[in-house]
Amino acid sequence: MEPVWYPSAEAAQESRLFRFMEALGFSQYEAFYRYSVEEAEDFYQKFFTHLAIPWRRAYARVLEGGFPFPRFFVGGRLNLVEACLRHGPERLSLIHETEDGKVRSLTYGELGAEVARVAAGLRALGVGRGDRVGLWLPMGLEAAVLLLATAWVGATAIPIFSGYAAEAASVRLKDAEAKLLAVQDGFHRRGRRVELLLEARKAQALAGTAKLLVVRRLGLPLEAGEADYRELSGETFPPEEMGSMDPFMLIYTSGTTGRPKGTVHYHGGFPLKAALDLALLFDLREKDRLFWFTDLGWMMGPWAILGGLVLGGMVFLYDGAPDYPGPDRLWRMVAAHQITHLGLSPTLVRALIPFGESPLEGQDLSSLRVLGSTGEPWNLEAYLWFFRAVGKERLPIVNYSGGTEISGGILGNVLLKPIKPMGFNTAVPGMKAAVLDEAGKPAVGKVGELAVLAPWPGMTLGFWRDEARYLETYFAKVPGVWVHGDLCLQDEEGHFFILGRSDDTLKVAGKRVGPAEVETAATRHPALKEGAAIGVPHPVKGEAIVLFAVLRPGFPPSEALAGEVADRVAEALGRPLRPEKVFFVPDLPKTRNAKVMRRVIRAAYLGQDPGDLSALENPEAVEAIRQAAQNP
Repeated sequence: MEPVWYPSAEAAQESRLFRFMEALGFSQYEAFYRYSVEEAEDFYQKFFTHLAIPWRRAYARVLEGGFPFPRFFVGGRLNLVEACLRHGPERLSLIHETEDGKVRSLTYGELGAEVARVAAGLRALGVGRGDRVGLWLPMGLEAAVLLLATAWVGATAIPIFSGYAAEAASVRLKDAEAKLLAVQDGFHRRGRRVELLLEARKAQALAGTAKLLVVRRLGLPLEAGEADYRELSGETFPPEEMGSMDPFMLIYTSGTTGRPKGTVHYHGGFPLKAALDLALLFDLREKDRLFWFTDLGWMMGPWAILGGLVLGGMVFLYDGAPDYPGPDRLWRMVAAHQITHLGLSPTLVRALIPFGESPLEGQDLSSLRVLGSTGEPWNLEAYLWFFRAVGKERLPIVNYSGGTEISGGILGNVLLKPIKPMGFNTAVPGMKAAVLDEAGKPAVGKVGELAVLAPWPGMTLGFWRDEARYLETYFAKVPGVWVHGDLCLQDEEGHFFILGRSDDTLKVAGKRVGPAEVETAATRHPALKEGAAIGVPHPVKGEAIVLFAVLRPGFPPSEALAGEVADRVAEALGRPLRPEKVFFVPDLPKTRNAKVMRRVIRAAYLGQDPGDLSALENPEAVEAIRQAAQNP
């Protein structure tokens, strides 16, 4: 596959990455990347010195020990809040737009004052060093302030997805033994009032959380013992001095089975990794404006807030639907707020394509400089639509893949090299990544497991109170190596392609294929909006492919159409990989950040326990899949 985007010499030389390389004496990216992994301690020390991270006490060395429990910036003392709030007080830090169109903003000076006030109020409520604080809010000013204020007092934040119901939130709060739950009383979603406070009271009772702190956006009345965010007060104090490995965030990811996994992050890790990736991959500079469509409960919420602020950028926050009240909503916000960096998931892009390009017409998107994507593999049609319709074939798409446990990316795109559709032109600087074959050896030109061969600042401290599960998840396959769980291919030119989660991998008659390949082939049929491929047991092939597809308007489901779609896959991938069955369903199970949950689809189809469903935006989609299985 040939690249679709090429850097201009002038733009490349203006990038943060090139200027940092030049300062270190590098003119070629490949040599710089080798240095970043072969002399990783020197690389990280020089980069974070370059960013002027404000350490209270200097660290003795960058790294001590290796997998699975390394320590970073040994002996260093800091508080991540000081790295976020050190910029010019008059510069914009945050802009927040609600679904009903209200806009508020804070300068860095105003943000610092508000964080100090809220931190004083948290201490007055009895929150202190080491306590856990649930943050159940949509993306907004208060969400960012509370995230920073929790770190200010030395406590640990537990971001919770704003779409959860009480039971899902309570599981996380109880597991973490949260002392306080900060919640927004509600918000608007597609014009409907969502009264989150009512769910929070149920979650508080289920989890035994001692107190509720309420941000009153809808003005719901408080009950006895509930604190009002606006009335927080107390004696202000400097941010707590923390060790580099002291936790500041416990963020949960949904497990395939059993309870959610709580990943632990620390002051000298997650914020620094987020800033590094935003600087060297996305070229986020001071005064740039970052908008990543996400939620505080997903990793990309805290990542955008903390990484953007560490770099002195402006972070745009939005807590509504991307196509309400009309399909031009997203593009109107980009134009109105002069966004320079826009991040969307592939599934969200696919959901916007049926509206066509008319919502983009008349919108001035000239401020955009970089497009971003993460969450799942692309299909070619959606990628090229994003590149051509939104990026006008001039903007790079920084494809970005890693995860909550990583604090950011393993793979990405740098703006000094050509970019191939759907791919990654590099491992992230500092990340010693490789594709491993079935023998655990590095492989080029063949599908294998994505792995990281050496520790990096930002990797999780482990799963909350579950060391065995952490070791089993990442270190059981290849001793001494972090095996991430993604199926990946590295081509001869050094570009990477994620094909899906390795536990989603399809192996039909001995041939291994990623679900994204099947879905890409299927969605080339003009009737299909999107699809999800799963593998099911087969007596002869070992595994067979079943495809669930969502049709575009105007295409009625039929057996003939199902056959046409299956034939499209066979034409692209070969007859052995033709889906055994194609089912048409109204929707696919997705998280709010539009990630398709294939493991849920497979479990529902096979009549198995689908595991944790709390992250789903549309749980009703699961029942449609169960019905399809019962009526083949």
